[in-house]
Amino acid sequence: MAKESPTGTKPFSLFEWMLAGRYLRTRRREGFVSVIAGFSFLGIMLGVATLIVVLSVMNGFRKELLDKIVGINGHIFVAPIESPLTDYPEVAARIAAVPGVRRAIPLVEGQAFGSSQYNGSGVLVRGIRSNDLRQIEHIAGNLRQGSLDNFDEGEGVAIGRRLAEALSIQAGDTLTLITPRGAATPFGTAPRVKGYPVKAVFEIGMSEFDSTFVFMPLTEAQNYFNRQGDVQLIEVYLNDADRVDQARAAIEEAAGRPILMTDWRQRNRTFFGALEVERNVMFLILTLIVLVAALNIISGLIMLVKDKSSDIAILRTMGATRGAVMRIFLITGASIGIVGTIAGFGLGLLLALNVEHIRDLISRLTNTNLFPAELYFLSRLPADVNPTEVATILIMAMVLSLLATLYPSWRAAKLDPVEALRYG
Repeated sequence: MAKESPTGTKPFSLFEWMLAGRYLRTRRREGFVSVIAGFSFLGIMLGVATLIVVLSVMNGFRKELLDKIVGINGHIFVAPIESPLTDYPEVAARIAAVPGVRRAIPLVEGQAFGSSQYNGSGVLVRGIRSNDLRQIEHIAGNLRQGSLDNFDEGEGVAIGRRLAEALSIQAGDTLTLITPRGAATPFGTAPRVKGYPVKAVFEIGMSEFDSTFVFMPLTEAQNYFNRQGDVQLIEVYLNDADRVDQARAAIEEAAGRPILMTDWRQRNRTFFGALEVERNVMFLILTLIVLVAALNIISGLIMLVKDKSSDIAILRTMGATRGAVMRIFLITGASIGIVGTIAGFGLGLLLALNVEHIRDLISRLTNTNLFPAELYFLSRLPADVNPTEVATILIMAMVLSLLATLYPSWRAAKLDPVEALRYG
């Protein structure tokens, strides 16, 4: 068995790293190769950073929307079958006692037209008990004006900040509600018009809710919408929004009467499904940036191999093995990808954690609204950095960079030193 040549170097020795480092430095003769290497580095860095920022923002969108939509609307909706839900206090109490249920809130809902002396707008009126309203953190914890004290005792209402701004009213002013389903008369059903003092103004942070919702005491809402002492549904809030299926059977048993149950997934399936599809498509599109940068590494290394063919031939005649030559160019190309990936990770993390401040700065500098709440539902640009996704992005970028170096490195190792010196 032949012994290894004493001139051979150990894999990834200092000599190989030194040569790879020299090939990465800019020189006049191979300046174009260095330019390609620079663009490859920038491409990978920007691709990784963009992936981290975009996916973090989309995760933030989903988290914020889910938190606000589910937080204000509940997780499971219990509606009556066969007979009106006049026994709602008992049913709600039994459901609230089910393990995993945080609270059960009876509701009366109806559409109306809200107006002031300045303007008018369509609203969704929700009749709710005072204690239940205080338990909804997104309302009770985000009051901007007034208070919920003695909410059940008076005939006041709580409205969203955007609705208050649209009608030019504030806490203490009067909101007039108009519904076509009023009192029955010999000439038909007459519209019902009634004014309510605004007791509180809240801001959930989701424009659709802040410009639409009007909360009213439950008994007053029953009278206003001609309910005969019943409610339309009971909203059930769970400790874990993802354990809907596990809670269904226990809630149905606790209700003790025929009910129809729906959950937040059914009501918002299209909305969150569209978000998920958009997120996956964006991931694939932005991955192409990293792929193009990896292809630039291939072209840059092939040009470098062609330019350094004489050097490779001399190294081979001095005793360098094909493996050593391959590793030298492997280190050269992989260094671009790995350093670019690390730089992109740092840049992406910095941008993702400060995306709202950056948006605000750009908006002020350009005097434009880059994130209108009316279009995007939320009043701020959210971002949620997922460590698992970030790790996936980094691994993907590094693997693509390493794969891109294999062919040029193999081509350098296969170079015939005799032919290279003869025609170099």
